[in-house]
Amino acid sequence: MRAPPRSWLFVPGDSERKLAKAGESGADALILDLEDSVAAGRRLLARGMIAEYLAAQAGAARRPRLWVRINPLEGEGLTDTAAVVRAAPEGLVVPKVAGPAELLRLSHWLDALEARDGLPAGSIRLLAVATETPAAVLQLGDYARLPVPRLAGLTWGAEDLPAALGATGNRDAAGAMALTYRLARSHCLLAAVAAGVQPIDTLEPDFRDEAALRAACAAARREGFTGKIAIHPAQVGPINEGFRPTPEEVAFARRVVEVFAAHPGLGTVGLDGKMLDMPHLRQAERVLAADAAFGGR
Repeated sequence: MRAPPRSWLFVPGDSERKLAKAGESGADALILDLEDSVAAGRRLLARGMIAEYLAAQAGAARRPRLWVRINPLEGEGLTDTAAVVRAAPEGLVVPKVAGPAELLRLSHWLDALEARDGLPAGSIRLLAVATETPAAVLQLGDYARLPVPRLAGLTWGAEDLPAALGATGNRDAAGAMALTYRLARSHCLLAAVAAGVQPIDTLEPDFRDEAALRAACAAARREGFTGKIAIHPAQVGPINEGFRPTPEEVAFARRVVEVFAAHPGLGTVGLDGKMLDMPHLRQAERVLAADAAFGGR
């Protein structure tokens, strides 16, 4: 089983130069964009370019996972979907999602398109940008109650929601993320884990500030996010490093697993003067699994 992508790099779908270079970025996943980075008048061109890119990459032995961000379903999302599905992307990133019911509607369209194009049923996955409207934030709990079999992950955005709220920005007077947007972020994390899909943190807009990016990755991983959006290739390396367990964490996790293995049948053991129980063992096993998934240390 492949590890979930750590870095998700946006690539404008109408830029031949950026598409050509994206595969060299080291990103675990590319999001070939048809939405915000493509002017409305160039979307037809971008659909064709993305379909050609996907087809050209189909036989590559080692390549990033290839996703496509479509436009909102209330706009040109279905047109985008029909144009790119035949080239078999791994999945679609769906912006401005109102809730799981909307994704289930898209899933029905995908059923028909996969049959049209001879693709395995259910092969196209979905990643929802799930916090871009007030109503969407309030419906995040529905993802655990209304399963979407195609759903692979949830992410959140801090840029569209302020506009939808009529806010002047998403920062407080001290420059930190304001409470409303921290709330949306936390609910996205909880909703993703409750639904059994990958929680993916949003982008850092200043791609030149590597220190801030590394701090954001460390904070996100501590909280439970397992990946992050990138808007520039320079962000890929720090994100990949930031969402991989450190050597110190791996070494400690091995000791935790070993001490439990040395005392079979016990639910609580001591290590370095501290008592550990089953949640500590499960966390240690997750750390080792994540490290192994990215090649081990």
